[in-house]
Amino acid sequence: MSTFEPVLSRNWNVADGHTLKVYESRGGYQAARKALAMDPDAVVNLVKDSELRGRGGAGFPCGLKWTFLPKDRKETLMCVNGDESEPATFNNRYLIEKDPHQFLEGILISCFATRASTAYVYLRYEYINGYRIMEKAIAEARAAGHIGKNIYGLGFDLDVWCHRGAGAYICGEETGLIESLEGKRGWPRIKPPFPAIEGAFRKPTVVNNVETLCCVPHIVERGASWFKSIGTPKSYGPKLYTISGHVNKQVCVELPLGITCRALIEEHGGGVWKGRKAKAAVPGGISMGLLSAEELDTPLDFESLRKPGCLGLGTAAVTVLDDQTRIIDYLYNTARFFAHESCGQCTPCREGCNWLNRTIRRIRDGGGRLEDLDIMLRQANNMGIMPGTTICGLADGAAWPIKNALAKFRGELEDFIRTNQRPARAVTPLQEAIARGVRVEPASLVTLAAARPAGALHSPDAPR
Repeated sequence: MSTFEPVLSRNWNVADGHTLKVYESRGGYQAARKALAMDPDAVVNLVKDSELRGRGGAGFPCGLKWTFLPKDRKETLMCVNGDESEPATFNNRYLIEKDPHQFLEGILISCFATRASTAYVYLRYEYINGYRIMEKAIAEARAAGHIGKNIYGLGFDLDVWCHRGAGAYICGEETGLIESLEGKRGWPRIKPPFPAIEGAFRKPTVVNNVETLCCVPHIVERGASWFKSIGTPKSYGPKLYTISGHVNKQVCVELPLGITCRALIEEHGGGVWKGRKAKAAVPGGISMGLLSAEELDTPLDFESLRKPGCLGLGTAAVTVLDDQTRIIDYLYNTARFFAHESCGQCTPCREGCNWLNRTIRRIRDGGGRLEDLDIMLRQANNMGIMPGTTICGLADGAAWPIKNALAKFRGELEDFIRTNQRPARAVTPLQEAIARGVRVEPASLVTLAAARPAGALHSPDAPR
């Protein structure tokens, strides 16, 4: 760790580091000049040899993704995902606001490598400051000849445009992003065809994450072997980790892939707040699941996090839960988020997210039953791409925290259900008859409806 040299964040604390003048004075756009003097396929192979994996969540090899484009294509488009709607994630925002020209240089090199003539930067709508900074940086780069026609006199043309999303989590999925970019409802497409064959405006399209492309100039400048000297096997290079929640310092920090969750919390997050201990930590966005307190020494990389049952590294957004946090509250916030953000296109996701949310809310409010936990687990196992029931992975992201929490904190959830029961509401004879499925003759409706409650017979909120 002591010999690690930050590269992605090297300009963050430099005065006016977001401007073209400062960026060029610190060696900016030299990697782009070097790359554009190479053959595009050589740049693709260089990135492929570095084994750079996508930083947006899935961790798919970037160079390999570029090779999926058809050889006989006449036009290629680049879409860059700057939506960053995963809760507690803010590493892309730092890159956009603090060093936009590093990002633009990554776009330029990547577009040259993939022969893309137009790049669309899809930005989260709430990033108002980031949008203004990007627009100014694009204007600076265009005026200086880093974007536009015949860049550096080498015959390569590139246009870059910013597009602001409307604040939908689903548009972080690449085809949902493309649909939104085209002015349509932002929900995922059925695949195949994949974007590399038929993407934005039905043309071959590459979709990459902001941080992924920011790594590309440094790979061109320093080489694939340098990149692979950082991190852990199959998880190479530097990574921006964000840490928030119940810690003393909420920060975004650049470190080699593979730092343990405990080291990130104690050395960079200032430890758990208020002198408390950690109960659990979300390792990379709420869709990834939980690490328990006993699992905090797990390395935060693409491979290691699968061993303790997490979905993966995700966005490397670590959220800490202290020992006074109830797991039911974590599940409530998680389920409520996914129920709101499901696009509704796939029935298992639309209905599953809603029912998980309603069930968890009822448990939290004191109306839970022990059998609800098994029902929730069964429901979660029937949702998502992995059981083959949905078009995109949002349902997997919604179901995984449920499955993960039930595996690791079932005892706490059972104790909560047993000890947090609200008094059963008094019900009228008509409500009781309906709940029991008893046929009520029309002549009896008025009498039953007017009758006083018979007592606390049962809770009508419990599904039957």
